[in-house]
Amino acid sequence: MSLTDGELTVLGLLVEQPRHGYDLERVIEERGMRAWTALGFSSIYYVLDKLAKRGLIIEATGAPPSGKSRVTFRATEAGRELCADASREALATLTPPRPRVLIGMANSPGLPDADVVAGLTKRLAALRGELADVRAARAAREPLPSAASAIFDYGEAMLRADVDWTQATLNAFTKESAVEKYDIKKAHRDLYSPSSRDFTVVEVPELRYIAVDGRGDPNTSPAYANAVEALYTVAYTAKFAAKATGRDFVVGPLEGLWRADDPSVFTARRKESWEWTMLISMPAWITDDMVHSAIDTAARKKDLPALGDVRPLTLAEGTCVQILHIGPYDDETPTLDRLHNRFLPENGLTFNGDHHEIYLSDARRTPPEKLRTVLRQPVRRG
Repeated sequence: MSLTDGELTVLGLLVEQPRHGYDLERVIEERGMRAWTALGFSSIYYVLDKLAKRGLIIEATGAPPSGKSRVTFRATEAGRELCADASREALATLTPPRPRVLIGMANSPGLPDADVVAGLTKRLAALRGELADVRAARAAREPLPSAASAIFDYGEAMLRADVDWTQATLNAFTKESAVEKYDIKKAHRDLYSPSSRDFTVVEVPELRYIAVDGRGDPNTSPAYANAVEALYTVAYTAKFAAKATGRDFVVGPLEGLWRADDPSVFTARRKESWEWTMLISMPAWITDDMVHSAIDTAARKKDLPALGDVRPLTLAEGTCVQILHIGPYDDETPTLDRLHNRFLPENGLTFNGDHHEIYLSDARRTPPEKLRTVLRQPVRRG
């Protein structure tokens, strides 16, 4: 027969001496129990009712009746025995805390740095306020019995530890945020934020990538899914390794080079005939050796089928025509048809490299109608 924390707290107070609900509320407040129990005034009566139904407490005889709110309860012999057993277990049991802040930290890479700093700053102020309140409550009740003093000691120690952790985390994150991160979308804004209305001609400089080659329908090919998983694993491994040396970068969006002997397979969406090279951009200062080191590190931690296929790639596309497509991938056909059969011939241009797509949206989280994809075609005078 087990007891919840609230039940054990109330039962222990009734083992100490018979009490009614208002008396329980007073003692809980005076002893600072509110800081480490979830017992509100209304929940005390709910707990009393549960303990009574289990035969652990009964109404105390001889107490003057004054309505339900003043009914006095005392612990039964079974209640005393269970309270003693549960208390002995509680004294020896380690219950690791799992505060929500840890979930917030785990999810913080998906937030702007300013939001993380603001959240930690707010938490630090709240913790310091709570610590001040506990110290004030303790001072108002001195001198305290040994047990009550130990309870306040524990509460203060936990709050001080949380204050220290939050301050250290905030300091580290603020320092980390101050390090400028390379972000290809910002460094080459013209290449990653084209117009969605008109084709634009851009000059694409030599850029660094990690790449995996493959063939087949990306919707059904296991090789495609394996390639994407391996690329992101290596990209983040390289990022964390670089960060340890004082340089950092934002992992860029997934990109793809698509090719076929007959370019019409793209407008016809004959995906089984597509050959592809999936890419993720790397800063110029990520060397080939750093890429290979990241691959080796990732391979020691994960057994991914395509890790051995990841390779560094330098790509120089030169003059390109591009446009932003908004919507499902399969709706790219009219835009590609207009590019291939109207814009290029009308401007005296022809193909000069693989069709290039940049996936600015996460397809797992973005509705198909809101997907944003850069469609890029290297060209030359024809």
